[in-house]
Amino acid sequence: MLTQLSFSGLDWLPILLGVGLAYIVFGIAGFGTALVAGPVLIHFMPLSRVIPLLVLLDFVAAFGNLLPSRRDVVRGELLRLLPFMAIGCTLGVVFLLRLKADVLLLLMGLFVSAYAVYGLAVRVRPANLSGFWAVPMGTVGGLFGALFGSGGFLYALYLSARLEAKEQVRATQSALISCSTVVRLSLFLIAGVYADSSLLLLAACLLPVMFVGLWAGRRLTLKLSREAFVRLVTWLVLASGLAMIGRYLSL
Repeated sequence: MLTQLSFSGLDWLPILLGVGLAYIVFGIAGFGTALVAGPVLIHFMPLSRVIPLLVLLDFVAAFGNLLPSRRDVVRGELLRLLPFMAIGCTLGVVFLLRLKADVLLLLMGLFVSAYAVYGLAVRVRPANLSGFWAVPMGTVGGLFGALFGSGGFLYALYLSARLEAKEQVRATQSALISCSTVVRLSLFLIAGVYADSSLLLLAACLLPVMFVGLWAGRRLTLKLSREAFVRLVTWLVLASGLAMIGRYLSL
């Protein structure tokens, strides 16, 4: 069966390492797979296969994260963000079909990087972010999730500033990512992307390393204080912004 995948033995090493690292990050912060694994996988398959593959794995990972922590989900924040995330996803599909996404990618990379640098440099920040920020964070998060598979960092910024407990941040983040992946998975199913049996086989082969990455990420998170967790998320957001700029420069 593995002969259908046409990867050499040396190809598998970076693929497995890239996906494993991506899901360690996902286990810690609840986002980041496309930004970590995407630049690795793009060397072995086209982007038209990379994004559906990661959406399929994210679907399993998000529900895997959500099930044991579902009681920690803050439904008020979830319901506040969901409508705007749906609007953003719809806009993202339209923009993907009609606009040059590379310019948006660069602008967002610059904005996110600048925000993260500010967050790391300035120690005194507002203890609580206004719920109004659900409008731009939800909309732009959905937009960039549909365009680039990488909108989760905005949800993380919003939730980290709204919720005190890191367990609530991770659980609510997982619920949002679950809803987002359901939407994108449905679109790919309708488009017939998953009729490709080799793509499904590759996803099945990567499931064990995905679960190991999630387990390692959760173990690391348990050892972090809320302050350390927020700071780590900010570093990951900075890495996301720089990865966006790098992806733009490589186009």
